[in-house]
Amino acid sequence: MEYPVEFKNKVFFDLTVEMLNCVRDHNFDRLSEICDDDFGIIDINPEGGSEVIRDREGWENWFRGLFAKLKAMNAQTWSEITNYESLQSGDMGYSVVDFDQMLVVGGKKMRFSVLSTIIWKRVEDTWKESRYHCSILKVKEE
Repeated sequence: MEYPVEFKNKVFFDLTVEMLNCVRDHNFDRLSEICDDDFGIIDINPEGGSEVIRDREGWENWFRGLFAKLKAMNAQTWSEITNYESLQSGDMGYSVVDFDQMLVVGGKKMRFSVLSTIIWKRVEDTWKESRYHCSILKVKEE
């Protein structure tokens, strides 16, 4: 997907896209490198509800299980960012991301409109996602 220049020029945008693409591609190894999740995450589960994960072990179990479940369902997923804001100050920053999470299973397509907040931290010379929280705004079958 081609994004507006005003999104691309904001801090953490490329990492945010890469993180969402890791979920799309079930790329656990790269996602693990991007995310520290010091205090866990709040994510969307395949049923459209909230999944509360409080620690790294829970995070790893969640994504390994999610990717296996999506593969077993023969599901396709991807994200389309619809709005992006971010700020950085020193070794910390955050982004607020509106995006549509698509889920296609058995010819049925669902669009989950999501609002997420991502806390970023600098670890040595690399930015890492430190906390992720998303909320579903609406669900639409297409």
